Amino acid sequence: MTLRFFPGIRLSAATVLGTALITGGLTAPHATAEDVEALIADMEVVSHEATAKSEEVKQLEVEIEEGQGRIDGFKQQADRARERAQGAQAAQRDFQHDVNDLAGAKYRSLMVDPVTNAIAAANPQNAIDRAAYLGTLTRNTERAVDKLAAATAEAGRAHTDASRIVAEANFQQSQLEKQHRVLAAEQDELQNRIREIEEQVAALDEAARALWENKNNPLAPISLTGEGAVGAALSKLGSPYGWGATGPNQFDCSGLMVWAYQQQGKTIPRTSQAQLAGGTPVSRADLQPGDIVGYYPGVTHVGMYIGNGQLVHASDYGIPVQVVSVDSMPWAGAVRY
Repeated sequence: MTLRFFPGIRLSAATVLGTALITGGLTAPHATAEDVEALIADMEVVSHEATAKSEEVKQLEVEIEEGQGRIDGFKQQADRARERAQGAQAAQRDFQHDVNDLAGAKYRSLMVDPVTNAIAAANPQNAIDRAAYLGTLTRNTERAVDKLAAATAEAGRAHTDASRIVAEANFQQSQLEKQHRVLAAEQDELQNRIREIEEQVAALDEAARALWENKNNPLAPISLTGEGAVGAALSKLGSPYGWGATGPNQFDCSGLMVWAYQQQGKTIPRTSQAQLAGGTPVSRADLQPGDIVGYYPGVTHVGMYIGNGQLVHASDYGIPVQVVSVDSMPWAGAVRY
């Protein structure tokens, strides 16, 4: 294992450890370079597990928020469907009243036969008017019956829609409650892993802490400034790592990406997996400053390409935001926003 503090200067773990032994810097005076390297390697495994669990928890939180949004939408749809059903039922009652009135009027008119109607008429025109009235009454009754049928059908559809939407909302609510239970368990596991890595980092002496902070061979950036999201990310060099943090003073890996793009008025997904799934894929050869690069199986880590083969990222607890080689970690893909 070698460490790179500045371009052109490389120190081995043994060299750092030897210096620490001479100055009495290690708490375990008989520890070897291999012992320290093994410790750092073990810590890196724990840190990766905690980081992966943190990304899982954040994604679950996003899904729960989206699920609650769907439930709220279903409730609004159900309310509108119930209003439709109530309106259709009111129209149904009105049309039923009209049909009853027209049917009664038509019945009374039909009780007098056409001959009697004609004889009782004061004149021929009056007889014609009476016959026309009866025809109009018939047509109005037919139209009222059609409207009644349509209102009855609409009331049935609206009632069915409301019932279906309420059932879907209830199902989504039950799923959301399951996700909340899963989230609680995942958060407990995450806290255990965070506690483990934080205790390990806190127990490091100065020399071992230097090994931990420089395990990815940090580089002096080609420039401390940059355009757009790159400039925003570089402005946070040295900021501490924070679990689930999105700035402005602490960051986790995906949180630094979110914050940097927010400074440009652009919103990107919150988690490392979602970030790599949401952008336009680019190859290693086509990388441009501002592209987000994913690392490790499952894309449990991300950083931002800044050019010249360099990447700015928030890597692990106890390690500040720093610049490293874009090839310093196992490549999982890259995207552009």
